[in-house]
Amino acid sequence: MRKSTPPDVRAPQDTASATVELEDVPFGRFHLHVAVAGSGGQFSDGYILGIIGIALTSATDDLALNAVWLGLLGAASLAGLFFGSLFSGALIDRIGRHPIFAFDMPLLAALSLAQFWTAAAWQLLLLRLLLGLVLGADYAASKTLVSELAPRKSRGRMMSVLAIAWAAGYTIAYLVGYLIAQTASGDRPWTWMLASSAVPALLVAAARLGVPESPRWLIAKGRAQEAAAMIAAKIGPHVTLPTAPAPATSSGAPAESGSLRALFAPALRSRTVIACVFYLCHIMPYFALSTFSPRILASLGVHNAYFGGAVYNLLLLVGAVVGMSVIDRLTRRRFLVGSFAVAAVLLLPLGILHDLPITLVIVLFAALAFALSAADTLAFVYPQELFPTRMRATGVGAAVAASRIGASISTFLLPVVVESFGIRTAMTGLVLVLAAGALACYRYAPETSGLKLGSQ
Repeated sequence: MRKSTPPDVRAPQDTASATVELEDVPFGRFHLHVAVAGSGGQFSDGYILGIIGIALTSATDDLALNAVWLGLLGAASLAGLFFGSLFSGALIDRIGRHPIFAFDMPLLAALSLAQFWTAAAWQLLLLRLLLGLVLGADYAASKTLVSELAPRKSRGRMMSVLAIAWAAGYTIAYLVGYLIAQTASGDRPWTWMLASSAVPALLVAAARLGVPESPRWLIAKGRAQEAAAMIAAKIGPHVTLPTAPAPATSSGAPAESGSLRALFAPALRSRTVIACVFYLCHIMPYFALSTFSPRILASLGVHNAYFGGAVYNLLLLVGAVVGMSVIDRLTRRRFLVGSFAVAAVLLLPLGILHDLPITLVIVLFAALAFALSAADTLAFVYPQELFPTRMRATGVGAAVAASRIGASISTFLLPVVVESFGIRTAMTGLVLVLAAGALACYRYAPETSGLKLGSQ
């Protein structure tokens, strides 16, 4: 009896004409490995960023933290992410996606473990900044590499797995922190919370073994034979490689790989701006509300704020799963504009209405978490589709950097604004950010649904 075709090589291979383009290869074992390796990094990233919110609640007395220190520590990793993603994106477009993708997780584990011995607020601030730098590099490398190895028809769902993993890491970090806070008998339980992020980082480092360099990057660097050999070994000899032309500058010469200045050349300027604006307006409320969810709920009158925070974080995970199920069914523009509008409508009552029933506050807050997390799947797909191969990591890095400027500002300002002007002023400000994102995407965001990478 003739053996069946392996799951990741479904096209027939018995004739020379039975070939398929790289982006049209059906999803198989190779893509599953890539998705797991990439999403594992996002899980670790989400965990490292998520654990800080509940850890700071426990560390406030030990480290004598006031509102300014809480804002600084909450925003530290986000500030590090800005520099890490901005400058690593250009480097990744020059040296390849694989070097950083393969080796950043062990460094994350070492920095995570070092938090256990934190004795002062400034030490924790330094470690969180360094963690952010490495996380920024991983964002640019992992998102770019996975998107360039993903089949076109399943790219949205495959990249959405990264969003689910990020939300899962963020949510599980909160639940682990909550469990440690409830069960720890010794002093300084927050040190165990922070050091626990070393575990997923080490597991991810092992999962990334065997993931190759992006064939698109190899071709862009004139190394098509290496790309062909890698694809033949990982997927099959029947796969044809893309031959996308190099992007050109206004003078007609090929654009330099990894040039930040080239992002603002006429051919890419509008795409760079909309990628940055979309990501910034989305992530500002996402991080500010997620980092301080227990404090926000307490300010809104919820007595069991930790329980409300747990519900919020669980809905983040559910929203990411639903986002994956709809991302390839809706056009990118419809999803972009609609998600901003829905989140703004849900947040508005918390900003303008007083004395809402506690149950309604929790329902609105949970629904908001669902909407923001569903929209977060776009952050793992849309920026990658806006840029050509030679500039993809640079463009993604710039978009992530812009988002982290906003996230750092909103995470720093939220506790300060709540303390100085009240919770409803803070919520109303975030509604305005969401409304600005909806308007910008409606006016300027290009449609990328079904796009072949490199045809931008």
